[in-house]
Amino acid sequence: MSLPESTPPPDGGKPVASGAGHEETAALAKGGRTSFFGFLLRLLARLPFLFIAGRMDAYGADALGRFAYATLVVELMAQFATLGLKRGLAAELAKGDRPETHVVFDALVLAWGLALAGAALLMLFPVIVFPNGPISGFDRFFPLIALAIVGSDVGLAALAFRLDVGATVRARSVVEPWTLSIVAFALAFTALGEDGLIVAYAVSLVAALAASLVPLVRSYGWPTGWSPHPGRLWRIARANAPLAGADVADWGSRRLDVFILGRFASAEVIGIYYVAQQIASLPQKLKTSFDPILAPVLTTNLARGDLAAVAGHVRQIGFWIGSVQLGVVLALGMTGAAGMGLFGPAFASGASVLALLLIVELFAAQAAVTESALIYIRRNANLLWSMAGLVVQVAVTLLLVESFGGVGAAAGLAVAALFLSIVKTQLLARELKAKVTGWRWSLLIAGVPAFLVGLGVQQLPARLEYLQLSLGIVAILGVFGAIVWTVGFKGPDRLLFKRSKPV
Repeated sequence: MSLPESTPPPDGGKPVASGAGHEETAALAKGGRTSFFGFLLRLLARLPFLFIAGRMDAYGADALGRFAYATLVVELMAQFATLGLKRGLAAELAKGDRPETHVVFDALVLAWGLALAGAALLMLFPVIVFPNGPISGFDRFFPLIALAIVGSDVGLAALAFRLDVGATVRARSVVEPWTLSIVAFALAFTALGEDGLIVAYAVSLVAALAASLVPLVRSYGWPTGWSPHPGRLWRIARANAPLAGADVADWGSRRLDVFILGRFASAEVIGIYYVAQQIASLPQKLKTSFDPILAPVLTTNLARGDLAAVAGHVRQIGFWIGSVQLGVVLALGMTGAAGMGLFGPAFASGASVLALLLIVELFAAQAAVTESALIYIRRNANLLWSMAGLVVQVAVTLLLVESFGGVGAAAGLAVAALFLSIVKTQLLARELKAKVTGWRWSLLIAGVPAFLVGLGVQQLPARLEYLQLSLGIVAILGVFGAIVWTVGFKGPDRLLFKRSKPV
């Protein structure tokens, strides 16, 4: 089945299908608008936490480094426990062979069971989570917070299947980050010391869990006539194993640099790298915020064998994400020294790391979008390439990190991201027999003038870092946005910013 074509957009972009495809594009655009709003909220909430952790006397780079390593280990275990259900749940629900409420609660029981097993293991060996410094009583029980992580992930994935992206925005962009910042600030005046960051993190995840499960129960209700069945849970686990591996590989590629760096650098260096990583990951969240709405649209088209529609949606999302990401990357990268300096004098040395990590996001964006389709079409091949990317990252990072520290860790991640972007895009294009990249020349046309404006911003005196950030970011984004909107956004592209229902 193929969908009728509409007028093709410029810059080599492919036409977006009309009819059902046009409605799906509008749905993606609506989800994208909600996601972009959520991204802005997340940005506003994340920066206060980094400022609190970096500037307040109770914390600092050492405490932030300890926090970064502990949360890395627990989140890795939670990724295993989630078993790819953040994206795989849409495929399970799309089958329609069982009541949706039963499927959702099967997923929750499975994820919680695996998370509890993983937490028990880490509680037996707390040195895995806290390799440096003393371990308090609370620290030993910290891995239990993985139950909140996986419960929230599965609950929000189920709501996204019903196109409720607003729940994800509320839980991930409002409740979780603002709770983290507020509690971290309050605990800075207590006797908890550096453990205040860990406690604040746990409280924020419990709050996010509540913000995820309450709308889940309202939407799906409680299951009637349901009970967990080991055989059924095993089938779900086995079916999602390749997807779980791909999720862990993708997540691991974003954390492996911190893990390796932790074996060669002090907690202070890790803390500085963590701040740079958190700022650089903001553009990446633009893509992940599209996942909830993209998964049901892709699985629906794949179920009816409409590969042309799948390719069209991948191209469209790729362009939307690429255009917004490039503007954000230029704005944050060109003002990187001033931005890092806000969190304390020690953090200013991380400007070069920030620049490299922002480049990683540009490389990784296309690979992440194509993987959204590959996980349903070629799960095993996608997993193998993801593992190959990890091997590349480890090799390059180990080669460079001892001599170049954080810069070497970021360079290893950049090489791996570029490698995966190329191979996964080519793999999906062969499977769909269509172009899948969202790149258009209008991005370069808009990027060059914005880059030149950034060079001008960098000429401002270093002591005027607040001026560089306020006026500089606005100027860079303004120039880039005006040009890309005029030259690049045509026809269906503008649905992303159109609130009225398209006809």
